[in-house]
Amino acid sequence: MTGTDVQKEAEDSGPSGYAAARLRLLTEEARSGPPRRAALAELTDDWLSGLFTAGAEGLRGASLVAVGGYGRGELSPRSDLDLLLLHDGSDTKAVAALADRLWYPVWDLGLDLDHSVRTPAEARKTAGEDLKVQLGLLDARHLAGDLGLTAGLRTAVLADWRNQAPKRLPELQELCAERAERQGELQYLLEPDLKEARGGLRDATALRAVAASWLADAPREGLADARRRLLDVRDALHLATGRATDRLALQEQDQVAAELGLLDADTLLRQVYEAARVVSYASDVTWREVGRVLRSRAVRPRLRAMLGGGKPAPERSPLAEGVVEQDGEVVLARAARPERDPVLPLRAAAAAAQAGLPLSLHAVRRLAATVRPVPTPWPAEAREQLVTLLGSGRPTIEVWEALEAEGLITRLLPDWERVRCRPQRNAVHLWTVDRHLIETAVRASEFTRRVSRPDLLLVAALLHDIGKGWPGDHSVAGEIIAKDVAARIGFDRHDVSVIAALVRHHLLLIETATRRDLEDPATVRSVAEAVGSQGTLELLHALTEADALATGPAAWSSWRGSLVADLVKRVSAVLAGDAPDDPEEAAPTAEQERLAIEAVATRSPVLALRAQTEPPAGQEPSGDPEPLGVELLIAVPDQPGVLPAVAGVLAMHRLTVRTAELRSLTLPDGVDGSVLLLDWRVAAEYGSLPQAARLRADLVRALDGSLDIAGRLAERDAAYPRRRGVVAPPPRVSVHPAASRLATVIEVRSQDAPGLLFRIGRALEDASVRVRSAHVSTLGANAVDAFYVTGPEGAPLPGDEAAAVARKLEETLRG
Repeated sequence: MTGTDVQKEAEDSGPSGYAAARLRLLTEEARSGPPRRAALAELTDDWLSGLFTAGAEGLRGASLVAVGGYGRGELSPRSDLDLLLLHDGSDTKAVAALADRLWYPVWDLGLDLDHSVRTPAEARKTAGEDLKVQLGLLDARHLAGDLGLTAGLRTAVLADWRNQAPKRLPELQELCAERAERQGELQYLLEPDLKEARGGLRDATALRAVAASWLADAPREGLADARRRLLDVRDALHLATGRATDRLALQEQDQVAAELGLLDADTLLRQVYEAARVVSYASDVTWREVGRVLRSRAVRPRLRAMLGGGKPAPERSPLAEGVVEQDGEVVLARAARPERDPVLPLRAAAAAAQAGLPLSLHAVRRLAATVRPVPTPWPAEAREQLVTLLGSGRPTIEVWEALEAEGLITRLLPDWERVRCRPQRNAVHLWTVDRHLIETAVRASEFTRRVSRPDLLLVAALLHDIGKGWPGDHSVAGEIIAKDVAARIGFDRHDVSVIAALVRHHLLLIETATRRDLEDPATVRSVAEAVGSQGTLELLHALTEADALATGPAAWSSWRGSLVADLVKRVSAVLAGDAPDDPEEAAPTAEQERLAIEAVATRSPVLALRAQTEPPAGQEPSGDPEPLGVELLIAVPDQPGVLPAVAGVLAMHRLTVRTAELRSLTLPDGVDGSVLLLDWRVAAEYGSLPQAARLRADLVRALDGSLDIAGRLAERDAAYPRRRGVVAPPPRVSVHPAASRLATVIEVRSQDAPGLLFRIGRALEDASVRVRSAHVSTLGANAVDAFYVTGPEGAPLPGDEAAAVARKLEETLRG
């Protein structure tokens, strides 16, 4: 189809114009990816050239130029058109009329247009003032009109860019860093922006600009393929949504995957992450090289003056056997022989991480090309270098990524391939599985002084989620893999069993501490039996904290830390031969006893409400004081309906429950009566906290039945309906009959929502069961609650009755 044909068709109101031709092209299943983008650019070129030719009759000294993404020929289905109408300034009135003949047909078709009308001098001046304009002009491509005018501008802009590179490249790097801070890292985001996030299309374009400066160049291996893959995903996203969007939202990922012929959304995300990782690594290497070149240029004239000319030899400082530092990077020594030294990659990596320096690209590539496999089992030096690398803290991450970029990690640890770039569809997790594992090792490195075997802690941190690449429970699968890996890297049989146990039980402490009654001897004994020894308990405690800290801010707090520390103390006592205290004999604190006595005396609820910014008693502060929310302590004479009444009043006052404990309190001798103690941590959904007196007054009314909590909550929900978000998995209610000998444990896992605890409490009351204790925790958007219940006589529920209660509760929550 010629440009004239396209132009005539586009001016028709019928379906045979440019819009129809464009639609036919986009719906052709046979063409996708680079061929479709090129064809769409060519089709658009022909149409715009026709418009220009028809509108510029008799006009000289003007040309139409594609810039930016259109200049590169990278037109996605909903891309905007970046156009520059270039003119020599001799006939501005005719140029203005031509602009109208060009822009209005584009707008009439509903296409987004980024346009400008400038002389070459104006274009260069604007580029000098606006870095984004200059970047767009680097990809200028002639479409129609005076070719010499376009060529002259391209030559001048490139010359300006190369001359100004020492000034403009640091500006570009800062622009990239600011965007990364705003948008996050593409390789870890569940709903990434394919263009703006770090490692996305903007960064790939920035690398082209660096190369055009002739100052430095990006590692080219895999970069073009990564860029193509991201563009293909954006094409599919545009077709799936019908919108000019670059954000890969969760609800569109399955459709985009199908458009690309991929198995599922996880496969799609993994491909996106792999591409982003290539771009990010290339960016790191390139900007490092830019910095090195600019520093060298700044220093060299002074050195020449001092030395009387000549080029000084670079300084090389030894770091380890076969490893030296040069120009702020870790490189191989001249005498290094990777083909004879299989431990050299680990030694170089450990030395780099310990020194806080990057591994040079040349060194990593030479290692990948020539090094021999490490013998199995690994020699002691290899194992020690791995532990040193893992224990180096934050620098470990950059060094690990350099090894992984060249495939060295999967050669050292073949099981790593299954977790590499694997997404985690859980809002609590900040990272992909592989990055989470490294992040956990980094966090564990902070705790190596707390354990007698830091090597086992660091390796267990690296492997604790390695089973997520396999079907089934990742802790069970991970235990099997960890045994194999630990034996392969040279640990003895005893150490292998400890690492395997840590991987198998890495969730045991946090789940038990937040979901089980620690006053129940059965809870503590079950943990002691699983752990087996004081040494393993010590390691598991450190691993638990490192894992939670590496997950994200919602997974750990000083309060959760105190619960885990309390559990560890109790389990340690059992492992030492002491029996846990009977829950009925646990001594209350002075404040709890005071509130309980007052509740008995007044026959009404008594509460204390206070903010807590210090760690709980017995826990050492770490760093800045962490705001732990507000502690709400309530003593209520034992009676039915306490749990739903308290939860309902809190929901009415828009207080979110972070953690909650409910238990019966033993009173001092001579004080008659039974008291329920509720120790909760709450936070205001918004606004300030209500006064304690108002909470108490509403609680009194809720307990005597004069306050219709359900009705009030229903009215508020009707007046302020909540926005729909991501569809959450359905709630799950389960019975754990072996968790306690004193009560039946019912566990609820659900999406957190206002009034959830009130609904659960009311459902349990309707089932005529007594809540002996409750342990509630909120993790991100998920609520995980455990309720220790008995029948009216105080005995555990029979199995069939417990199952019926669980089914009824689950039905209530689903409704």
